[in-house]
Amino acid sequence: MSDTPFGFGLPPEEPENGDEGKKKGSEGGQGGPNPFGFGTGLPGGAGAPGGADNPFAAMFGAMNPNDLGAAFQQLGQMLSYEGGPVNWDMAKDIARQTVAQGTADGVKDASVGIAEKSAVQEALRLADHWLDGVTSLPSGATTAVAWSRAEWVEATLPVWKELVDPVAERVGVAMGSVLPEEMQAMAGPLLGMMRSMGGAMFGQQIGQAVGVLAGEVVGSTDIGLPLGPAGKAALLPLNIQGFGKDLGVPSEEVRLYLALREAAHARLFAHVPWLRSHLFGAVEGYARGIKVDTSKLEDVVGQIDPSNPEQLQEALQGGMFQPQDTPEQKAALARLETALALVEGWVDAVVHEAAKPRLTSADAMRETMRRRRASGGPAEQTFATLIGLELRPRRLRDASRLWASLTDARGVDGRDGLWEHPDMLPTASDLDDPDGFVHREQPDFSEIDKMLGEAARKHEQGESDGRGQTDGEGNGEGGGEEKK
Repeated sequence: MSDTPFGFGLPPEEPENGDEGKKKGSEGGQGGPNPFGFGTGLPGGAGAPGGADNPFAAMFGAMNPNDLGAAFQQLGQMLSYEGGPVNWDMAKDIARQTVAQGTADGVKDASVGIAEKSAVQEALRLADHWLDGVTSLPSGATTAVAWSRAEWVEATLPVWKELVDPVAERVGVAMGSVLPEEMQAMAGPLLGMMRSMGGAMFGQQIGQAVGVLAGEVVGSTDIGLPLGPAGKAALLPLNIQGFGKDLGVPSEEVRLYLALREAAHARLFAHVPWLRSHLFGAVEGYARGIKVDTSKLEDVVGQIDPSNPEQLQEALQGGMFQPQDTPEQKAALARLETALALVEGWVDAVVHEAAKPRLTSADAMRETMRRRRASGGPAEQTFATLIGLELRPRRLRDASRLWASLTDARGVDGRDGLWEHPDMLPTASDLDDPDGFVHREQPDFSEIDKMLGEAARKHEQGESDGRGQTDGEGNGEGGGEEKK
């Protein structure tokens, strides 16, 4: 997967793991430049026939002459698209096609059998029971489900739309505003084509990303966000089998450990009502901070021949969308990164507390999950591709240590009580000094809540008294017969 969102480039920084980080970055850069970060490490991308030079390779594939007519028909549908900033129909089709192709190791998607569904439901039920003893948050799942990869795509696309549309919309606005107003009417067909192509480009990228991710994730919360429907805890048996293949751990323990993680995420998102909007609001804040460099776009637009789609493709490959490093983006990304680190750190700490006395492989499974993050697992890759955010393993480890220290110092209730309000949570600087946060006096919101509750009751009582004293014509209600 690309390391930058749709070709977006964040300020350069030294990789945390030195030469290894540089080596890792170079491995994904085969095939030369590509539009919006298309293709790298994905089916039809770099390394695939025509992948680096053809952003539609995932859709058209290695076609034979008999397929040429169908390909041009699909291209016409792309150019006639008049929807939002992302062609989500295309995204869904490409995601399903990517899933159908199978993963790199040749494993194809398959329907979930009755026995697998039963095993997942039992694992999630037991996981919820174990979590009851290590957190004050009650169960957040009303339904336990086992999904195939295709079912995961269908269930999570609505959330991907919510995540990606703000970013794509901002870039789409830039595409339509590069020409002076007096010229936009004259250039209407060109701008319309560019918007359609932009929607197709985004749709292709998202479809590939989601399709590949479907072959890796083990549940609905792998990236630290609630991607599935509310109240559903979901696991993917086929991917769990692949995840535990070389671990030397019994499959039942692997399934139980991953069920603990899924159930813990479900509790947090179900019983911290502000958390979801807080995270998604940070994504929107990032989108608002995008300042697309239109100078290059203006130069390219004037040279594009509308009858030559390849010219537009070459322009897109040139990286015309390079957002500036604005304070708004920095603030939004910092807020989102810290919040996600706190979510993942809490889950890591709570799950380990529940698993340690019951699963002999608890330490090994925990380390496996941490190595997965450090090597660029689904969470890091997907966020880097879609919104330019990389979840730093250092932040996650710091957050996990902080939550564990809070458990020791304040108990389960004191630790989980911090989720009552966003202002009570640790900040990025607190992750640098967890001991300082743990032993700091916390603000007491109980008196404020009590005052607000009393004010609300007085207000309601006043309205009730007013209704009881008079009707619409000034006559008393409930006062017996009217006085003559």
